[in-house]
Amino acid sequence: MARPSSDSEMVVWESVLSQGRCKSLYPPAVANPFVQQTRISAWRWAYIILTGSVLVPVRVSCIAFLFIFLWPTAALSTVGRSTRPAKPAVSWRRKLVQSALKFLFQATFFLAGFLVKVKGKKATRDEAPIFVTAPHSTFFDAIACVVAGLPSVVSASQNAQIPVAGKFLLSTQPVLVTREDPNSRKNTRNEILKRVTSKRKWPQILIFPEGVCTNRTCLVTFKLGAFSPGVPVQPVLLRYPNTLDTVTWTWQGFTGFQACVLTLSQLFTRVEVEFMPVYIPNDQEKKDPVLFANSVRINMANALGVPVTDHTYGDCRLMISAGDLQLPMEAGLVEFTKISQKLKLDWDNIHRHLDEYAAIAIASKGGKIEIEEFANYLKLPISEPLRQLFAFFDRNNDGSIDFREYVISLTVLCNSANTEKILQMSFKLFDLDEDGFITEQELAAILQAAFGVPDLDVSRLFQEIAGQNSESISYKDFKKFALKHPEYAKLFNSYLDLQAAYIYSLPQQVQA
Repeated sequence: MARPSSDSEMVVWESVLSQGRCKSLYPPAVANPFVQQTRISAWRWAYIILTGSVLVPVRVSCIAFLFIFLWPTAALSTVGRSTRPAKPAVSWRRKLVQSALKFLFQATFFLAGFLVKVKGKKATRDEAPIFVTAPHSTFFDAIACVVAGLPSVVSASQNAQIPVAGKFLLSTQPVLVTREDPNSRKNTRNEILKRVTSKRKWPQILIFPEGVCTNRTCLVTFKLGAFSPGVPVQPVLLRYPNTLDTVTWTWQGFTGFQACVLTLSQLFTRVEVEFMPVYIPNDQEKKDPVLFANSVRINMANALGVPVTDHTYGDCRLMISAGDLQLPMEAGLVEFTKISQKLKLDWDNIHRHLDEYAAIAIASKGGKIEIEEFANYLKLPISEPLRQLFAFFDRNNDGSIDFREYVISLTVLCNSANTEKILQMSFKLFDLDEDGFITEQELAAILQAAFGVPDLDVSRLFQEIAGQNSESISYKDFKKFALKHPEYAKLFNSYLDLQAAYIYSLPQQVQA
C-alpha cells in the first residue's frame, strides 16, 4: 500500500492537477477554414447543366478571343525585364501597358459573368503604398488587383512559371516569394521595405496577408510582410454575395477546374471590392508588426462580420501530414500560430507529436483517441487514475482526445512545475523497500493495487522503463522514462492523489 504524503506534498499534487486546466487554450471559433462545403441540390445540378451547356462554350470562346490581345500585351510588358527587377519600369511604358491590360482584364471578367461592385475610394501611393486584401479564398481574387489598378503583387515564385498566367503576373512587377527558401521571408520583407520607402516610382503593392486560401468564414493569421515597414496600409475587403458559392478554392472542396466550370455556368457572379479607410499605425504599431497586423485584421474582421483565428499555412502542412498518416485531414488543424507561440513549440516538435498521436489514434474509427485506445497505448487497464489522466487530455470533455488537445496536454505535462520533486515522490511510491531501486514485483504491487487487477501483467511496461535484461529500475532510468513519457508521471501522480485523499478522509486515530 502507498505511504501517505504530507500537507505540503498534497499542495504540490493539487497544483499540478489543476495546472493544465488553467493553461487551457480555447478551441478556434472556426473548426476548419480550409474546407469548402458547398452542397448542390439535384434541381440546381439540372439548372447548372442546362445553362452551362450554353454559357460555358460561349464564354470560353470570347475569353480565348480576348487572350489574342492579352497575351502579346503582357509579353511586351515583360520583355527585357528580370523576374526580380532592381528598379521600376519606365513610367510611360508602365502607363501604356497598364491601361491596356486593365481594360482587357475588366472585359475578361465581365465576359466570364462577374458583376463587380466597388465601394470606398482607392488611396494613392503617397497615402498608402500597400493594399492588404482579405479574405483570400480563390484565384478569382485577382479581380481586386484589376480594380486596384494592377499594383505589384506578392506571390509564390512558382506562379511566375505558369504558362500565360506567369506573364500576366510578371507584368505587375511582383514581389516573388520562395516558400522553400529559409531566407525567403526575410528577403520578401526587405524587398517590400525597399519599394515602399524608395523615392523611385514603384507601383503600390497588393498583398493577401493570410498567405493561403480559406473559405471566408474567418480571417486567419496575417503574415507580417505588409506590416514590417510600419507604413500606412489600405485594407481591401472581398465579398462574393451569391446564393451558390462556386468560387471558393481551398485545400478540400472544388478543384480549380471544377470551380471555373461551375462559375462560368452561372448567369452572373457578384463580387464586392471595398476600399476601407487608410490605416495609419501609431508609434507602438510601427515598432511591433504583430500588433499592427492584428489591429488591421480585427478591423477588417469586424467590417466583414467574421471571427479571427490563429490558423496559418503551417496548419495546412499539418493537415496534409495527417492525411499521409491515415488520419482525417482535419486532425492537423491546431491553430499553429497560437500553439507554437504559447507553448514554445516549433514545426518539428508539433510534427513529431502528430506522429505519436497517429500511432495511438490510427485504430480509432473517427481518428480521435478514446479511452480504450488510450489505455491500450499505456499498456494499462481502464481505472480511476487512468480516467483522471484521460480527463486531463480531454479538454472539452467530449469523451475523446483530438490532436490539438493531445499537443496542449502533453506539452503542459512536460513543463510542469516542481517536475523534479514530483518524480522523486513518484519513485518513492514504487520503491517499497527504500533500497533506491524498483523491482518488477514492486511495480506490479502498486499498479495492481491502483487498478484493482490482482493479475495485472506489468512485464512489458517494466522492460520499457528498465531496459532489456535489467532486473530493477534506478531513479535515473525512471526519470528518463517519465520525462520522455510524461503521461505516466501524471498517471502515477493521480494514483497518489487518490491514496492521499483516502488517507485524509479516515478518522484521525486511524491516520495516526
